[in-house]
Amino acid sequence: MSGFSLSSEPFTLMRDCSAVMVPQGDTVTLPAGQIGYITQALGGSFTVYVEGNLFRIAGDDADALGKQRPAPIEVSADATDADVEKLAWDQLRTVFDPEIPVNVVDLGLVYDLSLEQTESGERRVYVKLTLTAPGCGMGDILVDDARTKLEMIPTVAEAEVDLVFDPPWSHSMMSDAAKLETGML
Repeated sequence: MSGFSLSSEPFTLMRDCSAVMVPQGDTVTLPAGQIGYITQALGGSFTVYVEGNLFRIAGDDADALGKQRPAPIEVSADATDADVEKLAWDQLRTVFDPEIPVNVVDLGLVYDLSLEQTESGERRVYVKLTLTAPGCGMGDILVDDARTKLEMIPTVAEAEVDLVFDPPWSHSMMSDAAKLETGML
């Protein structure tokens, strides 16, 4: 399965697996042998339906679902700040709300991205991210997912992702592709 689908792919967990309840954001452990359905596989993580509940399973646990983990990111030795910034935007395009089949960049949730190089030659990335609704239980999960994916980029030593609510998000901030995908165009 390679994305959002109107049909679901059945699975049986091969081992105990950490998961996050959607939209509450609570972390639970799903036991080996658990049966369910993969409803979304985007950005290297999975949204699964188990016994009437949705859960998000991180890409590092893809093997529990019988899937491949995401491939490591490669950066050339002579990568410029512009190259790394492009990779950072690409990585943020792999961050998805488990309930919406559109990445946070196209949803218009990323307000700012900047990076700086340290004296040691490593980089720090700074991101301002918002949510579609301030009370969303997945806020901490999206922030952590963005930070983790940015820190996967070679030469990025640290990523700081701040959750902000000013200006308030509106659907007008979405890309045309995101509006089309969600039926808002």
